[in-house]
Amino acid sequence: MSEHIPVQQLPHQPRTHKPTPAERGGKIHTRSFSGIFRRLRMTIAGALALLFFGTAWINWDGHQAVLWDLAERKFYVFGTTFLPEDFLLLAFVMSISAFLLLAVTVVAGRVWCGYACPQSTWTWAFMWMEKITEGDSYQRVKLDAAPWSLDKLFRRSSKHALWILASLATGIAFMGYFMPVRTLVSDLASAQLEINYSFWVFFIAAMTYLNAGWLREKVCTHMCPYARFQSVMFDKDTLIIGYDTQRGESRGSRRKDEDYQAKGLGDCIDCHLCVQVCPTGIDIRNGLQMDCIGCAACVDACDSVMDKMGYARGLVSYTSERQLESSPAQRKSTKPGIRWRTSLVAYGVAIVALLAILAISLQAREQMALSAYRDRSVLRINSLGEPVNVYRLKLTNKTQQTQTYQLSLESDSSLYLTKTYQLTLIAGERVELPVAVALKHNDPIHNTGGHIDFRFHMSNINQPEQTIYQSASFLYRGK
Repeated sequence: MSEHIPVQQLPHQPRTHKPTPAERGGKIHTRSFSGIFRRLRMTIAGALALLFFGTAWINWDGHQAVLWDLAERKFYVFGTTFLPEDFLLLAFVMSISAFLLLAVTVVAGRVWCGYACPQSTWTWAFMWMEKITEGDSYQRVKLDAAPWSLDKLFRRSSKHALWILASLATGIAFMGYFMPVRTLVSDLASAQLEINYSFWVFFIAAMTYLNAGWLREKVCTHMCPYARFQSVMFDKDTLIIGYDTQRGESRGSRRKDEDYQAKGLGDCIDCHLCVQVCPTGIDIRNGLQMDCIGCAACVDACDSVMDKMGYARGLVSYTSERQLESSPAQRKSTKPGIRWRTSLVAYGVAIVALLAILAISLQAREQMALSAYRDRSVLRINSLGEPVNVYRLKLTNKTQQTQTYQLSLESDSSLYLTKTYQLTLIAGERVELPVAVALKHNDPIHNTGGHIDFRFHMSNINQPEQTIYQSASFLYRGK
């Protein structure tokens, strides 16, 4: 008679919580991974880096293509010169950018943080430098725990040398938009750069080194205001990185060919790879969190595991709260997408209105600026007995080419310029010109006294269609 071993039902043991790197504190060592979203992020980051480091070296009509020359108070943007009085245009551009960011946030969540934010872009670059000098995540953890040696000193020194070089390049490139970059590099190399520019080069370099090399995710989670107010912008249709609990739970390890569903397991094998690749050190399976920057590193990592196990992709994916709360049948009929809502329509209207105002302002913007002020202390009579007023005209050439201008008067009376005024201004030049205007003695109104309204007319000799007018008043005394 065979002996039977009694079967005893064991109570359910709750899953032991494994602290995430963010919960443990300390430095986060992200694991290397690959995937479609990583390639997309690298492509965008490469394009932005090329734009940032390369634009300042482009010449346009004899000037640096983009230059905010603070010393001269002139702003060159691809062939157009802007002056401080054009600041309103910059305000429109910044307002459009702000509303556009808000609209993108409503639709796609923190896609800006994950793919285009300078902090994220530079952090990923610094993490790559760390990888090529100190190895992958487990090698870096081992190196941190190892005692100091020549190998550790060499690896750490190499990493920080690359960080410092990248930071200096960033500081130089940034200041290259506020001082001609070729002059900046030449003066810096010869130690002749002015102290104020030197300070800002090294200040930007130091901030880059600190933020991208040391603070990293702490800038996103504790310092960035966008991370704080983004939750206000989200709704149930906003695109987020989400974990499908209906499909993934319960979690547990298993063999690839095992009937895991018979054991009551979901598709999540609890490998923690999604946690190991996260730059902010969170577990996306715990739900939507403020620390998530939407970079989709966990999506790439999870998809690679699903491929190896032979499961369908999408256990962690770009989705929405509405999708996560719906049943599997409903998900097949409704896919995440742009759903129009009041906030999105309002942002769209604001963006269109601001774009229209900006376009009209740019179209109406003159290529030269003229202002006229009568010198109150100069009211005289010339040798012909005619009253004379003196005006101070300020003329600005807003183009990036040398232009020649001709001054004339428009008046219903016998006002005339005491001499011919023709002047040549180089690109962006501003001059102040004293101009004398006289009233002919044979004019009938000469005897009445009072004032005469007229206009100064400044025309571009090279381009006659460019003209500008400035109103003024002529004062005189009757006989």
